[in-house]
Amino acid sequence: MGGVLDANVLLYAANADAPENAAAVELLTRTAASAEVWYLTEGICYEFLRVSTHPAVFPRPLSAAEALSFLGALLERETFLLLAASARHWKTLGELVAELHHPAGNLFFDIRTATLMREHGVRKIYTSDRDYLQFPGVETVDPLAG
Repeated sequence: MGGVLDANVLLYAANADAPENAAAVELLTRTAASAEVWYLTEGICYEFLRVSTHPAVFPRPLSAAEALSFLGALLERETFLLLAASARHWKTLGELVAELHHPAGNLFFDIRTATLMREHGVRKIYTSDRDYLQFPGVETVDPLAG
């Protein structure tokens, strides 16, 4: 198992009204009990904070303290690590962008995550975002698909 948990999985787990909630909570429960290493990125954490606290986006917005507590419960575990850019980040980004067909706009948020994954040798991401299917070397697992 092990891999990156994308913001959408975290958001479904935090939104009790979402149809995907049960599957997302079950995945987080498994990750918490697992000895495998799991990853988040600063971008994923900030996206979770942005959406989960936004009253126009999230059905029942969390307070900032609640959202930080949700993330903290994951990040305090020894098996959860935060991927960060290294000295080779921009070189890795250039290599990934060269492999894509006309990357532009909002895709760069996902490109950043895919670059961090490549940089750190992490191949798997748990997400319902189909954009990750286009990144060479990234294995996409949709834990919310029936």
